[in-house]
Amino acid sequence: MSLKRTLLQRKTPLTSNGPRRKRCPECRVMFTPSRSSQAVCGEIECAIAHGKSEKGQESARKAFADIGRRDIKVRKEALKSRGDHMREAQQAFNAYIRARDQVAGHVCISSGKPLDWSGNAVDAGHYRSVGSAPHLRFDERNCHAQSKQDNRFLSGNAVDYRIGLIARIGQEAVDALESDQSVRKYTVDEIKAIKAEYRAKTKELKKGQAA
Repeated sequence: MSLKRTLLQRKTPLTSNGPRRKRCPECRVMFTPSRSSQAVCGEIECAIAHGKSEKGQESARKAFADIGRRDIKVRKEALKSRGDHMREAQQAFNAYIRARDQVAGHVCISSGKPLDWSGNAVDAGHYRSVGSAPHLRFDERNCHAQSKQDNRFLSGNAVDYRIGLIARIGQEAVDALESDQSVRKYTVDEIKAIKAEYRAKTKELKKGQAA
């Protein structure tokens, strides 16, 4: 007895051209994609499910990345010395002084000339220097916008600074600064608080200027 073979009919013929068949990751059914980037079959339920899973994975990756960045930030913060915190607080304070005087339209405290705010030509110059009077380093009366020329190359131009300072804050306030010999010692937490305070004040100034 002889067996008669019958040809198997394929629903999707094999061709050498066009995209190859894929298995849908959601329903596990084989399908022929209409484009190379098609990830799932044509069923809407599969597309929705796959979209959710992809977004979930992406969210998870971002969450892990955020955790990693926060962990690095915490570790770096823990390694900072008191000097590091003091330097950052001074930078925040100086940035506020420059922003304050720019918003007020002040000229250079010592020369009386207009300041060039377009570049990096303005310093926050202390009347009594941080080196000689560290207890006044965060005193807003003692620090004003000053040209780099006067602050760095003319040693602060102290004589003209005093004249400009009296005109700006008054003789009584200048006398109080000059007679202040108090000792101020800051803890690390106090230094951090000063940094946060002046960063917030600078942000508020710039926000008001942009409004």
